[in-house]
Amino acid sequence: MSGPPQLTGRLLEAVALAQELQGSERRSGTGMPFLAHLFVVTGLVIEDGGDEDEAIAAMLHDTVEDGGGWPVLERIEASFGVRVARMVKELSDTIDGDPDTPWIDLKARYLERLEACDDEGTLRVALADKVHNARSIVRDYRYEGHVIWERFTEKTAQQQLWYSRQLAELFTRKRPGPLADELRDAVEQLAALVAADPRETDQPYEPE
Repeated sequence: MSGPPQLTGRLLEAVALAQELQGSERRSGTGMPFLAHLFVVTGLVIEDGGDEDEAIAAMLHDTVEDGGGWPVLERIEASFGVRVARMVKELSDTIDGDPDTPWIDLKARYLERLEACDDEGTLRVALADKVHNARSIVRDYRYEGHVIWERFTEKTAQQQLWYSRQLAELFTRKRPGPLADELRDAVEQLAALVAADPRETDQPYEPE
């Protein structure tokens, strides 16, 4: 791992843009400011040796998918460059909104993009995002149980576990290291919690 990245005012500009676009949002089901997620993911990227472009992509990784679409992607490219915009595009489930596309299809496409991706920065940011998501789910499941699935588009543990396991396997293979280990550990913890909960089905989910 290289030394700590050099951070400049560009990152603060990205924070300001995230505040403008998502400052009023809350994480689903928690009331937690969505910016908290963005700061954690950005911190994980920096701790993992990501450079400033990657930190900026982490801060802005949900701005396009969460309703900004192509206009926001173009704004990101104009303000932060082609590389940042390319990473944000690759990290987005959808750019056009695409509300009628089934959740499983969006996630399958995302997994296919990650599988084909050979850009270290994109993979680092994607992994940091999934690590924080998995951490949060495990923490909340411990205290709330299966009701947390009501937050999600797909409201069953087995569907969420299927996706999480696919991510953990992919990152363990494509980008092994501490972050991938942490994701795998979190998914294993979640699987154990679900297995111990009599209210959850034990029927594994497999997409058609």
